[in-house]
Amino acid sequence: MTLTAARGGRTTAAPPRRTRRPRNPYALFLLPGVLAFLLVIVGPFLMNTGVSFTEWSGVGSPTWTGLANYRELLDDAEFWASFRHSLFMVLAMAAVPTALGLVLAAALFDFVGKHFGPRLAAVLRACFYLPQVLPIAVAGIVWSWILAPENGSLNDLLSALGLGSWQQDWLGDPDLALYSVMGVMVWVQLGFPLVVFMAGLQRVDPQLYEAAELDGAGWWRRFRHITLPQIRPEIYVVLTWCTIAALKVFGAVYVLTKGGPGGATDVPSYFSFTTFFEKTQVGYGAAISTVLTVIILLLSLAGLKLQTRAEDAEDGAGGSRA
Repeated sequence: MTLTAARGGRTTAAPPRRTRRPRNPYALFLLPGVLAFLLVIVGPFLMNTGVSFTEWSGVGSPTWTGLANYRELLDDAEFWASFRHSLFMVLAMAAVPTALGLVLAAALFDFVGKHFGPRLAAVLRACFYLPQVLPIAVAGIVWSWILAPENGSLNDLLSALGLGSWQQDWLGDPDLALYSVMGVMVWVQLGFPLVVFMAGLQRVDPQLYEAAELDGAGWWRRFRHITLPQIRPEIYVVLTWCTIAALKVFGAVYVLTKGGPGGATDVPSYFSFTTFFEKTQVGYGAAISTVLTVIILLLSLAGLKLQTRAEDAEDGAGGSRA
């Protein structure tokens, strides 16, 4: 109903009432995600951190020990050995797949897609990405059959090629086991950077490549001076994501070697697992996982900062060209 008021013999309508809008109307939609994050991530992490300051076997009441577990961790040779192994995993799951993924993505996008059609490029991309879809337990079991010392596919192939002297116990030799696991993880991880880089290449202006070709630039020069600078944000995303995956790798080690032989393939996540459930040193295992979580968090923040810088630099370069 409209209210009116008489003023100087004239009837005027009263101004409508303004409804007060909430300052942030989308906060309510974020509430379920925030609650899930607090219950699934923050809560268990705080509980784990609290347990890391105790000595506990998982049964009975824990005994407060303060920083004793962390001091023991600094002098634990097994932990530092497992951490060195995780650095090798970073090489196998982040550095090598990123470099190979860059080259393969550029080749599929710039060569295969143009000369053989985008359909073949899409099929090859799906083939490279297939190991990412497979459960790691299934992939690990298949690779354990391939790398078996007796009747393994790899040793049988070497024998058929007349290279029987190259046959090895790929997962049972302490000098080879870590490199064998690294090779498997390169195969598993390669598809992720390839897909991300091919998606990033689709936003690059094709005129840049056409102008470079007219100037006589070959494939390598186009890759170096156009592809790499244009997809720098994607490179930071892939490196950050794959490094985190490498630091917390567990399934492949568990299925292929169980940290052996003689701890040659032990990594911090598996070391924490065995400390928890086999040695029943719950407080010490919690300290290992807490340190690993903090390292991953710091690397994530560093990766996000580098990505933001790369995006800002790209926006600034685009603005200066405009």
